Amino acid sequence: MSNPAKARGTRWESAGVAYLNGVLGYTHPTDWRLVKRQVQEGAKDVGDAHAWPFVLEFKDVKSPSVPTWLRQAEVEAVNAGFDYGVVVHKVRGKGPALAKVHISAETFSRLADDVPEVLAYLPASLNHRGAYWTWTLAEFAQVLAAVRAARPPVND
Repeated sequence: MSNPAKARGTRWESAGVAYLNGVLGYTHPTDWRLVKRQVQEGAKDVGDAHAWPFVLEFKDVKSPSVPTWLRQAEVEAVNAGFDYGVVVHKVRGKGPALAKVHISAETFSRLADDVPEVLAYLPASLNHRGAYWTWTLAEFAQVLAAVRAARPPVND
C-alpha cells in the first residue's frame, strides 16, 4: 500500500475488529455475531466494519473531528441498512481496549429506546456540548453483547 495514512487506517481497523471478536469469543466465519471489516462496493459507503446492529467507522488520526465523523457513521449505517453508527477513535500509544467509541446523543437515545438494557451501560462521559457520548472499546464490547442478547436479528 503506497499511502501511509491508508495503511495505518487499515491496520487500526484490523486491530479493532480482532479485539472485538477476541474479547467476545467470536471465531467461526459463519457466526452472525462476527465483527467484519467491509470492502467499499458501489457509490455509497457502508462503513469500515459491521457489528450488527452497529456500523463502525474507524479513525486513526491525531486531531479528532468527532461530530463530523458521527454524521459520516450515521449516513453509512443507513447505507448499510443498520440501525446505529458509531466511531472508533484510536488513542495514540494505547491498545485497542482503550480506544474511544463515540455515539451521538441522538443515536444513544434511539438505542436506549430500542434496547432499554443498554441504560446499564450509560457511556462514561458526555462531551462538553452534549452532542455525543464516549465509551472505551472494552466498554462498547459489553454494550454490543448486551444489545445482541436483547435483540437478536430476525432470520428470514
